[in-house]
Amino acid sequence: MKAVTGFRTLAREGAAMKAGRIAAAAAVLLALGACNGHGRRGDVAGWVLSDPAENHPIIVDRKEVVLDLSVPPGSYGLTHNQKNDLRAFALRFKAQDSGGVLVVRAPSGGANEIAAMRAMDGVRRVIHGAGITQSDLAFESYSSGGVPAAPIRVSYMHHVAQAPACGDWPTDLARDPQNLPYANLGCATQANLAAMVDNPRDLLEPRGMTPRSSERRDTIWDKYVKGETTIAEKDDEEKSSVSDVDGGGN
Repeated sequence: MKAVTGFRTLAREGAAMKAGRIAAAAAVLLALGACNGHGRRGDVAGWVLSDPAENHPIIVDRKEVVLDLSVPPGSYGLTHNQKNDLRAFALRFKAQDSGGVLVVRAPSGGANEIAAMRAMDGVRRVIHGAGITQSDLAFESYSSGGVPAAPIRVSYMHHVAQAPACGDWPTDLARDPQNLPYANLGCATQANLAAMVDNPRDLLEPRGMTPRSSERRDTIWDKYVKGETTIAEKDDEEKSSVSDVDGGGN
């Protein structure tokens, strides 16, 4: 009985020692994990502090761009200058790829309603001549409100980039014991980007891919199928050699 009791006592002591070693190892791993996690949090915090896009964001909004074409009562169509202005406006709408539609509003109920109807034929011809498809157009009417020469109004919504406000210097950069990124870091770069971007919509999403040019591809593929060489032929004038001197140096 004593032997059995002693064996059980030793077993209990061995289990206790083993549990103690496991607990100690777990404590060490927990401490290491805490240190590692603290380091990762510090890295993320530093990245956020030095990211100009986070600290000085560019605000992209949409505003209406308007072209008014005056139509006096008794006039017959658009003038030459109005046609040029409308064509340039339509081409600018097409180039900016705003993702919206070109809206044409004609005055109704005024003294120039008949003249506006005549001018609308010219508006359609100029817009279609600029390559604007019917799916990108919308025609509406509006009340002239008693204005004798109420204009035909052409408009579209365009993305605009609003630059961040720079010039925040709350701390003395000559004395920074923590060596943290200063408040105004990257603001000028963000402001310049907002001023120079051609289409602010590019800051929100990438542009769609244009159709591929398949003429040369089809030619190469046809030669490949026939077993012919796919290298472009060159004239003698296009060929050249680096040097006529042989390897012996003669």
